[in-house]
Amino acid sequence: MEPLLLIVVVIALVGAVVMISQKNTGKREAVAVDDAKADARQAIERLGGQVFNLVGSDTASRQALADASERYTAAGSQIDQARTSAQARLAKQTALEGLYYIRAARLAMGMDPGPDVPTIDGQKSAGEVTEERTVDFEGRQVTAAPAPSEKTPNYYPGGRVAGRPVPAGWYSEPWWKPALVAGAWGVGSMFLFSAMFSGMAGVGYDAQAFEDGYGDGYQDGMNDGGGDGGDAGGDYGDGGGDYGDAGGGDFGGGDFGGGDFGGGGFDF
Repeated sequence: MEPLLLIVVVIALVGAVVMISQKNTGKREAVAVDDAKADARQAIERLGGQVFNLVGSDTASRQALADASERYTAAGSQIDQARTSAQARLAKQTALEGLYYIRAARLAMGMDPGPDVPTIDGQKSAGEVTEERTVDFEGRQVTAAPAPSEKTPNYYPGGRVAGRPVPAGWYSEPWWKPALVAGAWGVGSMFLFSAMFSGMAGVGYDAQAFEDGYGDGYQDGMNDGGGDGGDAGGDYGDGGGDYGDAGGGDFGGGDFGGGDFGGGGFDF
């Protein structure tokens, strides 16, 4: 065979192998995306069934159900726009967070909480509130507690907001939501975190760790099924607003952005 012809044949064979490999890779990626979207939709449908069938009986349960409904709306929007496995996984995480709000609402109403919910990113390393504690912060009292009450009607399932931990528990006010909206914490948040959680069992972060955005449990959290960072740059995306990619997210401009919290006391 002539050398030139041999070179042409080799190039053609290499090209064919590359094309077949790319085609197979594309098929695998498409299957992975479809699987991730189907998995996310299961969680979203489970959340929707609870959102539409439960009615709160007190302040705490109504607030938790409102938060669950917001997560349901956000997850639906995210899955509709998902084009990658990571984006589908983000939608599932949003739905799972909503399911934690459902469990909280059911507990607040004295009902069985229902089936367990898979752990969400950053939840284990953030810890949980294990005792009631009230602190004075910027002229008002902020309370954290392990159980709902008229004094602590705002639930959070635990995780990382704008790169920093928020322990699971019930609070007198949603002090983490300004960071959820803005994608960044103010200076005052460090002092609030230190005063509220310093020395509390179950919360593995000190004030300096909170200021730095990590703590002793960070690496453990990285191993918790995706970790604190997750596939989308953190539970909420350190620079991106509420839930990562959207730069303000599905809630920006809604109840959180300029709505319920605009002009309030959250000047962190």
